[in-house]
Formats: sequence, structure tokens, C-alpha cells
Amino acid sequence: MKNIRNKKGFICDMDGVIYHGSQILPGVAEFVNWMIENDKRFVFLTNSPERTPHELSMKLERMGLSVSPDHFYTSALATAEFLHSQAPGCTAYVIGEAALSKALYDKGIYMNDVNPDYVVIGETRTYCFEKLEKAIALVNGGAKLIGANPDTVGVTEKGIMPATGSLVAPIEIATGKKAYFVGKPNPLMLRQGLRILGCHGSDIAFIGDRMDTDIIAGIESNMDTVLVLSGVTERDDINNFPYRPKYILDGVGDIVNKSEKK
Repeated sequence: MKNIRNKKGFICDMDGVIYHGSQILPGVAEFVNWMIENDKRFVFLTNSPERTPHELSMKLERMGLSVSPDHFYTSALATAEFLHSQAPGCTAYVIGEAALSKALYDKGIYMNDVNPDYVVIGETRTYCFEKLEKAIALVNGGAKLIGANPDTVGVTEKGIMPATGSLVAPIEIATGKKAYFVGKPNPLMLRQGLRILGCHGSDIAFIGDRMDTDIIAGIESNMDTVLVLSGVTERDDINNFPYRPKYILDGVGDIVNKSEKK
């Protein structure tokens, strides 16, 4: 545990690590306050492209945590960064929430439903056959298919809901074209997190609750990985994977309370 506490900073997943739905998880307030009091660098990183950093900051504020927007990085921002690096000034047809469109717009990527360079998909509650039909036609016409993240489902207060991977699948099947997914486990997001913090991978611990996205992304980014059991993964699930996190904790509060579970 001492090795974790001595890290210069932390990259933390959000859902299942910091909160679940609209409820802050036990020990999170103590962990965040400990990071602030000890001048730790930190960024909250999420595969969800549905909210802007400001909206995420406001969400935590409603839960009693004051964290400024510059401490958040989303798959929407990562997608915009990626497309800007690949083709500055490109255009996109977007199926997603306003936060995804705004992230693209802020990087000079403009909306185009006639002949876009890319079709970009993110979680949204406005998915419909008309948009699906349009996306298929554009990809068949030469647009490249991009997913903000590969997650097939997400856990909400209403239960299991389809995520970006599920929304992309019909387009892949209909066109025979495979999407490129920007979010975790693609290490692009974690590398950007390191740039935000101004740290090397060895200086940081990455904290997540999923073996298939969080832990593998941390391992491939050469970071110490911390699996917390406060989200979707149970201890018995770990043996289903050919890799392991460096640390296994009940929750982030254990970092402060020094109660590591081997």
C-alpha cells in the first residue's frame, strides 16, 4: 500500500470507482480530500462520452465533492483529439449526445451529413432507425467508422443499457466495415491522461473496476493497476483473465486507510 500512497498521482475511472448512478461510493470523499491535501495530481477518466467535464464536475458537486472541470477527461474528448490528430479540419456525422458534438466542434471538426470523413458513434438516447440508415449509407460511401468506446453495455440506475459497442454493431454488420474504438482499453486515453498530469507511467497508479477495459488499459500503458471491487468485478472474476492487477482493493478509501486486500 505504501507504494500506491507514494505515487505522484492517480488516473481514476469514475462509474464503479467514484460513484454508482447518483450515489457517491464509500471512502471516495476521504480519498479525494487526501489527494488534494497531499498535492497529488489526479484526473478522472471515463469511457462515457455523454457529459462534458463541466457537467461531470457539477454531478460530483451534487454528491458533495468539489472537483474542478480540469480534473476530468472523457472518451468524447479523446475521440476529438484522435480525429484532429489524424485529419485536422475533417468533418463528421455524429450519433451521440451534445457533449460528443461539442468536443468535436471545439477541435475544429464540423458536422456533415452529406459526405463526412467520419461517422462517429457514442452513447445516446436518441438512437433510431433513421440515423442508423444514414450512418450505414455514409460508411458505405467511404466515411470511416469511429466508436467513442467499445463498451457493449453500461450499468445504470434502471439496469443494463446498451452502450456504444452495441450501437456500432449494426453498422459494422450492415457495411462489413470495422469501427475503430478510441476509449478504453485503447491506451490512447490513458496516455492523454499522463500528458494532462505531466507525469510518466511509473509515477501514476490507474484505478478501475473492470478487468476487460480498465486493468488491461493500465497494463498496456505500463502503469501500476489498482482494481477496486466497488463496481462490476468480484474477486472470483479475476481468475477468468490471463492478467492480474497489481493491487486489489475493496474501494479507493482503502488507499487512505491502508487496508490493502491481497
